[in-house]
Amino acid sequence: MDKKQLKPIMLVGTCSDAGKSIINAAFCRIFKQDGFSPAPFKAQNMSLNSFSTPEGGEMGRAQVVQAEACGIAPHTDMNPILLKPTTDIGSQVILHGHAVGTFSAQAYFRDALQKETLFREAQVAYDRLAARFNPIVLEGAGSISELNLRERDITNMRMAIYAGADTYLVADIDRGGVFGSVYGTIALLTPEERARMKGIIINKFRGDITLFDEGKRMLEELTGLPVVGIVPYFRDIYIEEEDSVVLDRKRRTRQEGKINVAIVLLPRMSNFTDFDVLEHDARFNPYYTNRPEEIEKADIIVLPGSKNTLADLQTIWVNGAADAVVRAHHAGKKVIGICGGYQMMGIRIDDPEHTEGNLSSIAGLGLLPQTTVLHTEKITRQNRFTFLPKQTASRTAFPDKGYEIHTGDTQTLPDAQESPVAQLEDGRKDGYLLHASCWGTYLHGILDNPDVLDYLAEGLVASQAEKPFDYAAYKEEQYDRLAAWVRAHVDFDYIYRTATEGD
Repeated sequence: MDKKQLKPIMLVGTCSDAGKSIINAAFCRIFKQDGFSPAPFKAQNMSLNSFSTPEGGEMGRAQVVQAEACGIAPHTDMNPILLKPTTDIGSQVILHGHAVGTFSAQAYFRDALQKETLFREAQVAYDRLAARFNPIVLEGAGSISELNLRERDITNMRMAIYAGADTYLVADIDRGGVFGSVYGTIALLTPEERARMKGIIINKFRGDITLFDEGKRMLEELTGLPVVGIVPYFRDIYIEEEDSVVLDRKRRTRQEGKINVAIVLLPRMSNFTDFDVLEHDARFNPYYTNRPEEIEKADIIVLPGSKNTLADLQTIWVNGAADAVVRAHHAGKKVIGICGGYQMMGIRIDDPEHTEGNLSSIAGLGLLPQTTVLHTEKITRQNRFTFLPKQTASRTAFPDKGYEIHTGDTQTLPDAQESPVAQLEDGRKDGYLLHASCWGTYLHGILDNPDVLDYLAEGLVASQAEKPFDYAAYKEEQYDRLAAWVRAHVDFDYIYRTATEGD
């Protein structure tokens, strides 16, 4: 098509988990395929899954996925405000990639002056992005009809109005009540908000789409908006998800003939996307659990990251999961830790400044000869590294990639030998290797590297796969499949026509 400048496109929802993030990623890939230079944007995101950008900032992983779909490097301008829950009622606020403090939900949402300041910061980030890319594909948060939050909204319709975005309402028909949720959502908009709405996308449809022809007509009559797409439910396209509700679908049990990997389920687990690669390598069967008997039956036990490491470590001591990990280690099972899980594997974790809460210190699992002291400074950076530098001297230097997001300094005990898991390109060493069945690292994304994945499987399968599993290539294939799926079920002629017309 003619490559005119497109107006911004925004995808908003009738509810949380309607599929906005996935539809956004599909739109991003379609615009890229069609010769545009798209970029994603979400003014404010709330997630424990985050990513370290090339410039050393921190942002939500949903916009990282969308940037990958666009074929561009992620930047904090794509998610200028990130909320990372630390307790049930409080969150750390990340602004333009850097932590600016921890606030209770009440203080954050009731401080009108603060919210206006943050909205201006979101506008600045959006403007920088819009000067470099076209179109910007914006994403809303939750439902756009939360009337009690309208005046303090910085993510949904206020952002759509500021950007002048063609806005599409995404509704999840799978959960039921689609007529009420769509009609009610549109009916509760102000006239200015309603003017931005260009259409409705029905998502997660099961069965024969033609059976919804009458429903489509009725929705259009009720709302005065066209239903521009009915996207069928899919199970065979993988796109990384960041919402922790997906973990309920991942509580599988062990499988015979597979390498069973128990990922210890923590109350405030962060960056569970570290383990998505295990779901797509045919050798592994990952599952999330905090039940001691399921942990001990696994071939490999993984301690994941946490936004509140001390509190989560205390929890697994109480519920028996920690003792199960220790018993599994003594029984010869493989145990690894990533980030907060790595800290848990040491002798002790101290928090003298109470950066995470009331606990000052807690005993670790005692698997690694190390101690950790938490501090207020947060480290966020991408890394290239060589895995197991003492064992792989002949390899190309720094072939692997990962990233750090953590507070705390981990030190090896004076009487223990240095034994790093990784040699970083900047000269630092990371992690500790006790032996092949016990090691930990601060590097998120470490398992995405084929050599690390092969090392994890070593000794647990009769033969290696014919070739290493290429996770990066796999993800590219999935973005293309998603784009084809959504393109086939959404009227992109209408999307493009509307995006090049005046309001």
